[in-house]
Amino acid sequence: MTTFSPDSKLVARVAPSPNHDERQAAIDMIILHYTGMAGADDALARLCDPAAKVSCHYFVAEDGAISQLVPEERRAWHAGVSSWQGVSDINSHSVGIEIVNPGHDFGYPDFPAVQVDAVIALCRDVMARRRVPVDRVLAHSDVAPARKQDPGEKFPWRKLNAAGIGLWVEPTKIVPGPELDPGDRSEIVRKLQSWLRDLGYEVAVNGRFDVATKDAVTAFQRHFRSDRVDGIADHSTVETLKRLLVGRHALD
Repeated sequence: MTTFSPDSKLVARVAPSPNHDERQAAIDMIILHYTGMAGADDALARLCDPAAKVSCHYFVAEDGAISQLVPEERRAWHAGVSSWQGVSDINSHSVGIEIVNPGHDFGYPDFPAVQVDAVIALCRDVMARRRVPVDRVLAHSDVAPARKQDPGEKFPWRKLNAAGIGLWVEPTKIVPGPELDPGDRSEIVRKLQSWLRDLGYEVAVNGRFDVATKDAVTAFQRHFRSDRVDGIADHSTVETLKRLLVGRHALD
């Protein structure tokens, strides 16, 4: 693709990627990622490499500079095999934002404040123009919990929510007590799965704390209860989930 006019006034430069195709749905989601590579230049090169078959709409550098790689009207290839609230073609429904951070495999540093501020400004801009609901700004790990962990537990979702972006409640305090563990089978596990599914995670409601359930619990913790990410549904995790559902239904 030759160059194009950016969709957002926040864009500092256009770096066209050839990796995109036609959307099959209107935009109603934003998916946040980290680049997960040692260097920003390598990550940008990969997102623009036709052989890699991956891309995103926006790329936010550590200093807050924003590049656009794919026009919003086109379907960028950022989410892969994914699902949320029964929707499986997440790429068609979403704008994908890659945030430069080497990720868990390369030390996983904190996100610089100037970078987070740029992500907030960009999300607010896209939400306003595309009428994306507050609760449909999500992590890559939310829509692909079995495969992905980005942008991870260090990403400041609380700060985004304070700016009107994303669903959030203050997590319930972690205390000793009963918990649901992988391998458990019970009606309580079934309720947990139903609540996870109601929020959006793709889990079977079968009463068995299986691998998919652990993956969803882990993804939930990365996003909404990041003080301890272990895939175990303790009191804090379950109560935080239930309170989030109350908050989300209040938006309906």
